[in-house]
Amino acid sequence: MTEAGPATPTAIRFVADWQSLEPANSDAIGEFWRREGAFTDASQVSARLPQVVMHACDGDDIAAVCTAVPMTPPAFGQPVYYYRSFVGKKWRTTMLIEKLLKRAQVVLENYARERDFPCIGILLELENARFKERGRMPVWPHTGFVYVGKSGRGLESRVAFFKGAQLKDAK
Repeated sequence: MTEAGPATPTAIRFVADWQSLEPANSDAIGEFWRREGAFTDASQVSARLPQVVMHACDGDDIAAVCTAVPMTPPAFGQPVYYYRSFVGKKWRTTMLIEKLLKRAQVVLENYARERDFPCIGILLELENARFKERGRMPVWPHTGFVYVGKSGRGLESRVAFFKGAQLKDAK
């Protein structure tokens, strides 16, 4: 009898959901969030589902989901998409978070460009402690995100601006 080697990893599949989340994907994402402990309350899931930009699948399993919501942070003074991502426990030591971010950037930038840039970029607040160990450059070379200071919650903040976007006049 021989021992089986390590399982061959399944190719990750990325699904763009921004402004077009299908009911079956909505149910699967809600279940993923509950199972992984992201949300325990149905109202939290319902509130976040309209913000889904993209999800990643490993075979039949959802591995990660990212969301965005337009906002104008007072300290920033410009409209941006406030981006969040949640990666399942099994995939947290992979590069999935970066791959998801890069693809979501394209989706959000294309959407903004087609609508004369209601938001001029994407803003991140880094909650995960791993970012304090890695990614210490002021500009992340693979994504173009730039360090812009600390948020009101004391978290490191980064922004990536969309090509062709212009600063908005103060209202």
